[in-house]
Amino acid sequence: MSYRVHVRVMPRTGLLDPQGQAVEHALAALGFAGAGDVRVGRAIELELAADSPAEAESEARRMCERLLANPVTEDFELEVEAR
Repeated sequence: MSYRVHVRVMPRTGLLDPQGQAVEHALAALGFAGAGDVRVGRAIELELAADSPAEAESEARRMCERLLANPVTEDFELEVEAR
């Protein structure tokens, strides 16, 4: 069976996020004063062949731990949906 996996990678809370700070300052300069605590991450979508949603999640988790996310500075969230 095929599964669509959505991966959300974000800088760990409490670590410096220079991109987030730059976006926050730019938003303020453009008059969006209400925006704060901006964090910039990335989204990755992939299709996996697996026998079950649990197997697809496990495989995607291993991908994140080995390549897609830096385990020292980033956290990730997974969402698996059947295709």
